[in-house]
Amino acid sequence: MQLDWAFFAVAAPAVTFAGISKGGFGSGAAFAAASILALVLEPGQALGIMLPLLMLVDVTTLRPYWKKWSWPDARLLILGALPGVAIGAWLYQVADADLFRLLIGGISLAFVGWQMALKTRLIRPPAREMPQWGGALAGALAGFTSFVSHAGGPPAAVYLLSRGLGKTPYQATTVLIFWAINIAKFIPYAFLGIFTAQTLWADLLLAPFAVLGASLGVKAHHMVPERAFFSLTYVLLTLTGVKLIWDALT
Repeated sequence: MQLDWAFFAVAAPAVTFAGISKGGFGSGAAFAAASILALVLEPGQALGIMLPLLMLVDVTTLRPYWKKWSWPDARLLILGALPGVAIGAWLYQVADADLFRLLIGGISLAFVGWQMALKTRLIRPPAREMPQWGGALAGALAGFTSFVSHAGGPPAAVYLLSRGLGKTPYQATTVLIFWAINIAKFIPYAFLGIFTAQTLWADLLLAPFAVLGASLGVKAHHMVPERAFFSLTYVLLTLTGVKLIWDALT
């Protein structure tokens, strides 16, 4: 991994974008940063760089949303996520880099497809509250996809949307959930050797961009239309998803 100008030309905007997403738009698109970094790095390096930065964003955004979350919903999803994190840790030990490229690329395209299906009403959000077992299952999926690609937002969103939360309680709940899930991921990431001296050095250099993105996201939560933000996200994820799948298969 070369920490040169080409790396930072890709990484700095990606990390800022992740901070904006987590800080203001429900965390759903934050994993685009890991997908983008996986274009120029090994998947493990991309995941290792992003986790401490996402945790920094979590800490930055906890205060503005403090106690505005729905604790029962957050607790259910957090507890459900723990088995998913464990499965992700097991898979990392037995899979190669190309499988993770395929997973990250596939999850990227699935996210875009899911959102397009919602927009065109091919799929409708749950009209009724999901039962607790549904929340536990959504939590497990969130934990797994978060471990392998930092993409736990969509499964969590399926459950939270059924709860009918307002914009700010929804955002605050996602902040709390992924703050806890990211802490749970940190330990297996460390034991699996995902963190290295190079990834930690890159984190130090990229930390200001993460904080900047988080601060912009909190402000944008009240100012920027979600449609404009996510339209850009869908384009980025489609391009990176296709490229990662192509690299994995060829």
